[in-house]
Amino acid sequence: MVTITDVARQAGVAASTVSYVLSGKRSISSATRDRVQEAVRVLGYRPNASARALASNRSNVIALVIPLRAGMHVPVLMQFATAVVTTARRFDHDVLLLTADEGRSGLERVSQSALVDALVVMDVELHDERVPLLRELPMPSVLIGIPADTEGLTCIDLDFFAAAEQCVDHLADLGHHEIALLGTPSAVYERQTGFAARTVAGFQAAAERRGIAGIETPCESTFEAVLETVGDLLREHPGITGVVIQNEPIIGPLLDVLRRLGRRVPEDMSLMAICADDVAVRQVPQLSSVTLPADEIGQQAVETLIAKLDSDLGPGVTLMPAQLTARASTSTAP
Repeated sequence: MVTITDVARQAGVAASTVSYVLSGKRSISSATRDRVQEAVRVLGYRPNASARALASNRSNVIALVIPLRAGMHVPVLMQFATAVVTTARRFDHDVLLLTADEGRSGLERVSQSALVDALVVMDVELHDERVPLLRELPMPSVLIGIPADTEGLTCIDLDFFAAAEQCVDHLADLGHHEIALLGTPSAVYERQTGFAARTVAGFQAAAERRGIAGIETPCESTFEAVLETVGDLLREHPGITGVVIQNEPIIGPLLDVLRRLGRRVPEDMSLMAICADDVAVRQVPQLSSVTLPADEIGQQAVETLIAKLDSDLGPGVTLMPAQLTARASTSTAP
């Protein structure tokens, strides 16, 4: 095993100098730093994780609070989780997974155990019971999601309000006068989960601004539920010619249901979704969509968290811009 002494000998410096370069605790000339870093690369040296943790009084572990509960789509959650884990490894940090159903007690447990240095919290509700505790904890945190009151918090998420507005504007520009939002399962709305609530708010605001009828309804993630929900929706509102989807699992069943009902896409019904690009382009026809940038959000959450650990970076809210791509599933209203 390569030691710090081996690196010092290779670079022609003292072992303490190698330590200062690796820790960044002292200013070292650029020439010396370059020699040390080259020696580290050539020898394949990796600092001992336990020793580094003892020296820095850190565990080098981040907790990710992930929402494995009713109404959440696991493939999307795994995109976020993968981005968090891979980015954490870039900074030599590991990730401890917690489930959101542990609530405050889970956060209190890990904060008191010294298992982790910081927290990434997902599935944020508008009036989340964990928020007051996050403000009090001595460790930094980043929320993937935005509660109603963001004071003292660091949050990052897609601008779902703007995403819904862009969807409505796109359909309105194509001449659609009556559109629907097929949303998440009802459990997500009942918990007042932030991303779903902000999408509904953006949808309603844009429909009112454009002077068109906007109808929103939750939809459970089974074929039978899609068939019943869409059938009821079109019976009650036969003038609907455009649909916005915020519920990835129902995209395939919805296309099938519309075919059964004799509605062609996009000739009779224009569809668009707030979803990952790879999901949108797999459909026939390919869906117009606002992309859900799970990778970018997870990466930025960890980078922000590391910056908070290493500096006095203050709280703030980051909204990732909504980006709409028009594809074959939307066209001029019939």
